[in-house]
Amino acid sequence: MENHFEQVHHQLNRREFLKGSVLGLGAAALGSLLNPGPALAEGASGWAGSGLDNPRLPHFAPKVKRIIYLFQSGAPSQLELFDYKPKLREMFGQELPPSVRGNQRLTGMSSGQRSFPLAFGKFEFQQHGKSQAWVSDLLPYHSQIVDELCFIKTMHTEAINHDPAVTFVQTGSQQAGRPSFGSWISYGLGSDNQNLPTFCVLLSKGRGGDQPLYAKLWGNGFLPSEHQGVMFRSGKDPVLYLNDPAGIDRAGRRRMLDYLGKLHQQQFSHVMDEEINSRVSQYEMAYRMQTSVPETLDISREPDYIYDMYGPESRQPGTFAANCLLARRLAEKDVKFVQLYHQGWDQHGNLPNDIKTMAKSVDQASAALVKDLRQRGLQEDTLVIWGGEFGRTNYSQGKLTPENYGRDHHPRCYTVWMAGAGVKAGMTYGETDEFGYNVAKDPVHIHDFQATVMHLMGMDHEKLTFKHQGRRYRLTDVAGKLVKGVLA
Repeated sequence: MENHFEQVHHQLNRREFLKGSVLGLGAAALGSLLNPGPALAEGASGWAGSGLDNPRLPHFAPKVKRIIYLFQSGAPSQLELFDYKPKLREMFGQELPPSVRGNQRLTGMSSGQRSFPLAFGKFEFQQHGKSQAWVSDLLPYHSQIVDELCFIKTMHTEAINHDPAVTFVQTGSQQAGRPSFGSWISYGLGSDNQNLPTFCVLLSKGRGGDQPLYAKLWGNGFLPSEHQGVMFRSGKDPVLYLNDPAGIDRAGRRRMLDYLGKLHQQQFSHVMDEEINSRVSQYEMAYRMQTSVPETLDISREPDYIYDMYGPESRQPGTFAANCLLARRLAEKDVKFVQLYHQGWDQHGNLPNDIKTMAKSVDQASAALVKDLRQRGLQEDTLVIWGGEFGRTNYSQGKLTPENYGRDHHPRCYTVWMAGAGVKAGMTYGETDEFGYNVAKDPVHIHDFQATVMHLMGMDHEKLTFKHQGRRYRLTDVAGKLVKGVLA
């Protein structure tokens, strides 16, 4: 009897109870990774993450199902493209009034200048569409879709150099190490397609010699690693190490993953590290991607009229046009966040010539993407974003001539546009002053922009948090307010 009592007591021992519970939870977690159907069914009205820090997601009915972010790395000059300022033509070569510049922080590239001559490009602006939006003649295809665009003319940021500025707009912090925009979306909402990553990244260049891009921009930071962006490369192997090694067939790969899953389950039961489950999830995703990625990224079967719509470069893998076409294909497969990075916009000198090259490399394909989404019925639940990390100064960096000049970084105001689900079409939000130097009406901070995009995805930016090192973090840090004026 005494032995029996000790046995029962042992069975009820707290340590044994927790150990058994952990084994059960580990098995359940692994099962949901290997067979995600039931978990997704339960999470359809709930949250795909851990649920510890957040109420059930989405917080409210989303207007946007997926995002395509056309990030223009290097900072396009708003004054040559969208923000028409005849005052700069009138005062060409004259000094920017000190009262306008105020005590703004300058970069090391122009802080030593004694003169700040105002520059106006030789490019003409015209108003287009029912919205009468101003667009430069550098962007003839954009002029055809202005009634579908929502321009924000008053984006602003604290960052004044490229790396912290790009990091800020992509992660909500100027310092590296925070999760990226797409990672937060993946963490909060999960996936609608279990055969492709929730967050996909595509890179292209309009010209050489521009600012570098780093994987931290699409990294998961302190979120589980399954939420990091997956970069697709142009060429034979879009994703590195995806194919089976030599001598391993698909059946062998399956058996290996099954045994590896069991080992990870045992390890998880001992150490309780959620990253183990994330790793298993990534292995399984890679296995499924072996079939889904080649099929999705094969654009050879696209009809000629689609290539004609996106432009001749759409037939060349790795170009911006080809990546826009791939973004549409990924949107069709319900990938939640597609991030395109297009390099080449950093024009401190020789701007009139270089901006022609850059504008031509993006104009037709950007407009084609908006049109293509509309004709396929995807525009009603897809949001397209176009813009860089900051703007460009209205004065010339260095020597100014009628034919040549450059522009330095300008964080005080710049232009982005959005198109598609949830935003007002054919409108311009915000105004800059007559010099295009300061915000005159309706400022939009980086965190405001991020909060608004998250709202469109059905998330309250203040509630989507992750506890790390003793505090709860969010994409918008401790700031950000909804820009209600752009919401449809």
